[in-house]
Amino acid sequence: MHPLLPTTRDWPLHDAAASRRQEAAALGRHPAHTLIERAGLAVARLALALAPHAQRAVVFAGPGNNGGDGLIAARHLALQGWTVDVIHVGPSATDGSDADHALKRLQVGAGIQCSALPSAPPTRADLVIDALLGLGASRPAEGDIAAAIRLLRAMRADGALVLAVDLPSGLHANTGRPLGHDTVHADHTLSLLTLKPGLLTGEGRDRCGQLWFDDLGERSTEPASAQLIGRSRILDWQQAYARAATSHKGRHGDVVVLGGAPHMRGAAWLAASAALTAGAGRVYAALPEDDGQPWPPRPELMHWDPKRWDEPATSWRDGVAVCGCGGGTAIAPPLSRLLPHVARLVLDADALNLVAADPALQAAVVGRARLGLRTVMTPHPLEAARLLGLPGAAEVQADRIAAAQALARRFQCCVVVKGSGSVIAADGLDITSSLGDRSHGHAGAMTLGETRDGSPQLAINSTGSSALSTAGTGDVLAGWIGGLWAQALDISPFELACAAVAWHGAAAESHHGPLLAADLVAAMARLHERAP
Repeated sequence: MHPLLPTTRDWPLHDAAASRRQEAAALGRHPAHTLIERAGLAVARLALALAPHAQRAVVFAGPGNNGGDGLIAARHLALQGWTVDVIHVGPSATDGSDADHALKRLQVGAGIQCSALPSAPPTRADLVIDALLGLGASRPAEGDIAAAIRLLRAMRADGALVLAVDLPSGLHANTGRPLGHDTVHADHTLSLLTLKPGLLTGEGRDRCGQLWFDDLGERSTEPASAQLIGRSRILDWQQAYARAATSHKGRHGDVVVLGGAPHMRGAAWLAASAALTAGAGRVYAALPEDDGQPWPPRPELMHWDPKRWDEPATSWRDGVAVCGCGGGTAIAPPLSRLLPHVARLVLDADALNLVAADPALQAAVVGRARLGLRTVMTPHPLEAARLLGLPGAAEVQADRIAAAQALARRFQCCVVVKGSGSVIAADGLDITSSLGDRSHGHAGAMTLGETRDGSPQLAINSTGSSALSTAGTGDVLAGWIGGLWAQALDISPFELACAAVAWHGAAAESHHGPLLAADLVAAMARLHERAP
């Protein structure tokens, strides 16, 4: 059993359909009821570890196998001397099923009879176990289930520690979206057999509290739907691109930051400072209405002469361009010139808004892939919504994974949808998105993406914290991607984005309170100092 976050390694993620297939395979390898007994014991062991001095627990058990896990945990806790109240919600289990087995063992082995749903919270408890809903939840809780969730919420407000089994009841396993107002907010969640992506993006990270994982001793037979990435991505990049003793600036690439319109210079300054700090050899600031004055305290930054946009495209094709950081509409002319020529392009902020509003720019972005040019887009949810033609950020937040996949497919590039549990999706996906693709008319049930050779090109970042929710941190990420890319021209955009996003989040994890963007650059530099 492992506490998941922070993690120094990658973990496979399995959506609901893949998790069910994994469960079916595991059930087929063992005698009846073996797996549910293991799961219930794992829940009980974690409960004992979390609350070693507790005396009273209340278990809310639903009608399915998730409820059965809770019933078995209740039996083990009772046998350890705890006073356990079990509230069973929903219809009786089918005779001979795992849930029926769990109920009978509870009654015979521990002498506990289940109670009906009370109208008021039960006697004060030290620990509450949420075993109401499992993977199958796909719509808002209703009736007794909703009432049970409200009671559970009241008990947590009264001081009880809440442990959710597999995922907090009412949270969508694939998307991390609360299915309605009646959703459990847990202090701890124990994910069993597989890790579900909804626990790690959107509202999932907040709703599940501290996340734990127990694979129940089963080997994985189901291909991962996605990867959870962590700090190992930083170390991998540092080892792969360690500098030789003969290094000099000419070997570490050039970055041009296009942005920083008047009154918005700070965004471009942050992106350019991040590119420098990431290790790019030379960084140029291409500013609308550039007055040629230095940018204290970064005298290392060089100014890009606007006349250079009129030079042959081959003269600036081989660098990296970071476009959009505080640029407003003033960057539209040079952006249109960059799109068909620059080999490596990071599109952020105002550049994304310009693309979203202009079909010609959209076609130019799509055309880059046909020309062998590579693109990374870094939208926040509202920018992603504009690019997808959706009404607002809420539609993206409802299914962040599908949004990232739809953008990667539509624009044939690598996309980072920023936020809690940033989602990275690469081009070459063969998927059907629940958001649909407004440009091609596709719609359907969400399938987590994979490349045509079967390997997932989809990741959820595990690093980061609410300290990043300040102005300018997105500009820092765009610049850092550009700075890493300038030094690693052979890296795939997907691997590049994973390394940069993990680095960006890791730098904020030890910070308490809001983190200013300029201080974030310094914190990311300190992670450079820890390279082997």
